[in-house]
Amino acid sequence: MTPSVPVPSATTPSGTTPSAAGPADLLITGCTALVHDEHEEIAFVEDASIVVRGGVIEAVTREARLADAALRIDARGQVAMPGLINCHTHTPMVALRGIAEDLPAEEWFNDLIWPIESNLTERDVELGARLACAEMIRGGVTCFADHYFSMDAVAAVVGESGLRAHLGEAFFSSQGAEGRERSLEFALRQRGGAGGRITTALAPHAPYTVNAADLAATAALAREHGLPVHLHAAESRGQTDTSLARYGRTPIEILQRAGLLDNEPGLLIAHGTGIVERDLPVLAGASGPVAVATAPRGYLKFAWGPTPVRALREIGVPVGLATDGAASNNSLDVWESMALTSLVQKSTEGDPRWLTSRQALHHATLQSARAVGLGERIGSLAPGRRADIVLVDLSGPHTQPVHDLAATLVHSARSGDVTTTIVDGRVLMRDRELLTLDLPATVAELGERLPALVDRGHGRRIQEYDT
Repeated sequence: MTPSVPVPSATTPSGTTPSAAGPADLLITGCTALVHDEHEEIAFVEDASIVVRGGVIEAVTREARLADAALRIDARGQVAMPGLINCHTHTPMVALRGIAEDLPAEEWFNDLIWPIESNLTERDVELGARLACAEMIRGGVTCFADHYFSMDAVAAVVGESGLRAHLGEAFFSSQGAEGRERSLEFALRQRGGAGGRITTALAPHAPYTVNAADLAATAALAREHGLPVHLHAAESRGQTDTSLARYGRTPIEILQRAGLLDNEPGLLIAHGTGIVERDLPVLAGASGPVAVATAPRGYLKFAWGPTPVRALREIGVPVGLATDGAASNNSLDVWESMALTSLVQKSTEGDPRWLTSRQALHHATLQSARAVGLGERIGSLAPGRRADIVLVDLSGPHTQPVHDLAATLVHSARSGDVTTTIVDGRVLMRDRELLTLDLPATVAELGERLPALVDRGHGRRIQEYDT
């Protein structure tokens, strides 16, 4: 597929050989492995084996094909790569997929989405999250960052599905202090849940629905409890223009004034298509880690501009890939987000050399891991990293022949080419068969509940969109 690269003799972090500690838990053999070299560039190792023990990658090597293992997967003809990360979504909103089409954001929120969301029960949230997790497992997503309501139900589905997740209970200022306290209680209660696969964040909705005092209070709580923050900000240029007209500050400057850019556990900003030039030195001067999640398909549907990926890269802000909720994006396909990010950036910059396939893969792996605060645990196939791995079959006619493996993965492969999804060394899907979730039962029950869910006759909204 591609010229092979040198690989050092495989060792565990403690320096023992892969077979010295007895049989491995999992051995993947014969694959082409996507790895990151010492310069953090994408590289490929042909005819590789991946040794997994205790949920951790012990080795990526050409020397372990005969090692003993409790489970062996022959991956000849497939690419092994780090699992994709959906850096910003609202999983329960798959129940609203396609219900609010071809509308500007204000009508989308006020006339359809927020009236319907006032009907949501905890059971609706659970079913939506279960359907979303099934979709993501099938699409090679191993970790997602969710920002929604009734998040204990989502956390329970994370435990059931085997996925990794970064979860936050959303709140508005209209809920009073109770909303903020509920977000904090959730974050503290679920932090480290699902066997350590759940991390948590405080989740104010956005600067246009959470006032300056509540944003500052959130920053103080985040510092006190060592919690990151995940919110929407500068979602569109229109929001930025409105913020400047009303407050004399951009949404990013409002976050700075609240102290959120100085939060040591980190700040994850969803969308950021309204980030403007005056915001760049503000973001560059942040004393805490700041990242942006980009979901290009939704921006194309709303006729928003793109996230300024190139400008953010130049100031050292990682940009992770996302889908947003399926109500706006219609899909939780991070594979598509990867391809669109590359194509939209080329068009926006007027430069076919930016963003390259290898850069897109970097955003989909290491940069996305850093965006959700897990850059030292996931995002690459390397000894000591958690074993979040997907296998991709490139034998289909749409992926052949392979001249440039990175380009094939980004621009020719599809999420349906993922055959196997592994999280923490546990196989969640093998040969396209879901192993942890009952998809037909979920779809059937959700279908029964849809008439009550989509009713708007009550005339209520959970919030007002006015930016």
